[in-house]
Amino acid sequence: ISKVIYSAYLLGAAFLSVALWAWSEKGVLSNISSITDLGGFDPVWLFLVVGGVMFVLGFAGCIGALRENAFLLKFFSVFLGIIFFLELTAGVLAFVFKDWIKDQLKFFINNNIRAYRDDIDLQNLIDFTQDYWECCGAFGPEDWNLNIYFNCTDTNLSREKCGVPFSCCTKDPAEDVINTQCGYDIRAKDDNEQKMFIHTKGCVPQFEKWLQENLTVVAGIFIGIALLQVNKQQRSLKYTCTLNIILCMSHYKQQSFIS
Repeated sequence: ISKVIYSAYLLGAAFLSVALWAWSEKGVLSNISSITDLGGFDPVWLFLVVGGVMFVLGFAGCIGALRENAFLLKFFSVFLGIIFFLELTAGVLAFVFKDWIKDQLKFFINNNIRAYRDDIDLQNLIDFTQDYWECCGAFGPEDWNLNIYFNCTDTNLSREKCGVPFSCCTKDPAEDVINTQCGYDIRAKDDNEQKMFIHTKGCVPQFEKWLQENLTVVAGIFIGIALLQVNKQQRSLKYTCTLNIILCMSHYKQQSFIS
């Protein structure tokens, strides 16, 4: 049995366990309808989808090889082929429709900005993204006007009014403790003063910049994954063909012995 397939099976089970534990902690499992209540993206879905695919593929590959089950091995091979085709299609479409992808990314980020305070996992994901890429909002700090706690309207009574999350703030090397109030009232100041305290570049252009700077690494990772998938698919098909030949020969011998 391939160690890679077995590892994928165990890793998929671990991802599913983490996802179910996270939903249990948030009370989702006791109230399934709350899944649709979140306006933004719940990061737990990422663990569920990735873990589910890895678990199903690993299970089919491991059990198929152990039990010499041709159906499971064919399922493993076809499923791997479908995933490879979808990855290839997504890569081509992303290259051809770059502007559409950018618009969808902006819509996705802004939609999650609205739900920033609705889910702690989403909040941590946004804070990590803004801190890692040194950005703020989809295309700038003003995108935080979409959030009911950070907008500058007169009806907003929040202390965070006209501010941004602390993850938008520039880091002070002299500070050991993160100042979570560093973004308060910052958007009430002029642009030049804002640049002294927060990142003013949006996350979409910062992501494009990061992608261009690391294009070789990203392309290498995707090519490596694709080659691994093709290799596993070919080995699975070869094993399935060998198994079918053995079964046919065994059946022929049985028929010869009976006659």
